Amino acid sequence: MEYIIGIILLFTFFGLAYYCIKGHNLMIGFLIITLIWTILPLGGTLFASQAFLESNPVLQFEGAKGLVGILNKIYQSAPEGWGTTLVNVCWGAWFGRVLMETGIASTLIRKTVELGGDKPLVTITLLNIVTAVIFTAMTGAGPVIAIGVIVLPILMSLGVPKAIAMFSFMGSVAAGIYLNPVNFAQYRAFFIQPDQMPDFTLGWYVSHWGLAALLIMLVATTVLSAVYLKSSKTSHAWAAQTRGTADQKNAPFYTLILPIVPVILKIWLDFSVIGGFVIAGFAALFLCGKMKGTFKENCQLVNKLYYDGVVDTAPLVGFLLTLPMFNTVASYASPYFKVVLGGIMPRSELVVCIAFAALLFMGLFRGPMTLVGCGAATLGVLSNVASFSVPFLYAVFAIPTIMVNIGCCITQSWVAWGLAYTKVDSKDFLKLSIPNAYLTGVLQYAAAFIMLAGLGAEWFI
Repeated sequence: MEYIIGIILLFTFFGLAYYCIKGHNLMIGFLIITLIWTILPLGGTLFASQAFLESNPVLQFEGAKGLVGILNKIYQSAPEGWGTTLVNVCWGAWFGRVLMETGIASTLIRKTVELGGDKPLVTITLLNIVTAVIFTAMTGAGPVIAIGVIVLPILMSLGVPKAIAMFSFMGSVAAGIYLNPVNFAQYRAFFIQPDQMPDFTLGWYVSHWGLAALLIMLVATTVLSAVYLKSSKTSHAWAAQTRGTADQKNAPFYTLILPIVPVILKIWLDFSVIGGFVIAGFAALFLCGKMKGTFKENCQLVNKLYYDGVVDTAPLVGFLLTLPMFNTVASYASPYFKVVLGGIMPRSELVVCIAFAALLFMGLFRGPMTLVGCGAATLGVLSNVASFSVPFLYAVFAIPTIMVNIGCCITQSWVAWGLAYTKVDSKDFLKLSIPNAYLTGVLQYAAAFIMLAGLGAEWFI
């Protein structure tokens, strides 16, 4: 009977993948799959063989009291445990709004353009670097759109075709996400809670693989942008839309370091992420002259920025409150998956890297390779059929999640916005972004195998 239940669960897994690909609401989708994966695995214990149950203690519970305990763990304890992640998300969104309100982000962009002059390739390279640096601290659709309405017209006014401008900007945004403390905390929660493995910090991750991943994507995106630009025709149709930017007031030059202060404090001193956002955020507000009103007016400004930041992340928050339910219930479904797939799932780190590199296209459209789609199910299966270190698994799934889904996929909210804003056809964007996904992905998986394979037993849960 466990084989039949495993096959049914496998079909529901592909059903979730199809649901995500069609672009339906992720929060509702994960609620539905969580309910199904609660009923089938727990109900299946009534029909499964005794040997199967004895070999899987996770499915052993006594009577109604044990069942209620499991349900409470799935639907109450699991989402409650993600409170720390949600707090980081909200404060990170606030900091992003502060950088926009103070003009620090836009000043960084304008100074970069002045440095690049009228040379499109030089400007692309410099803007990619600055954009990546900015998004090591900022996150969410609001900040991406706010920076995009500055960067994209500038690139197109220099004659960069709009599809290449879109590809270059979105790729550099995704590159910065590799070192973003909010995203790191969000993705780490798929694998462990911080108290389970306190040594797996942002600083450890950056020095052992994260920085290499960022540099690989940044270089690959820039090089491909140059190749695409060389083989394309230039157009200056957007030049008129960038007039007037020189009249905008620049933030003081000494404030331009503030976007990376939270990241530096976290990596250098393992300082609180939220503390870094608060320090850098209020420093920006004071140094840029935004706190010159009365105490009441200043409080209203801070509240408004926090409100706007939370609104930016609201869809993500809803998703994050259902995802831990799914992550928990996957542990009860995994024994059935192991029966069906245990013989074919890769058990070698090298084979995992090769297989995931070959299947990177499955990170598109919220597919089974991306954690912000149905990749959590793939993670649940893979982590239960073989023993892989947490840092290695993190890198394996971060690549399709960040590089493919965030940087290349048209189902990503800010990519969809960019396509509408620039009037770029989705096929034209994918023709540029998918080759980058494979070039970057292969190099990043090679780096993950070299830098993270064979870690000691202390990195296993």
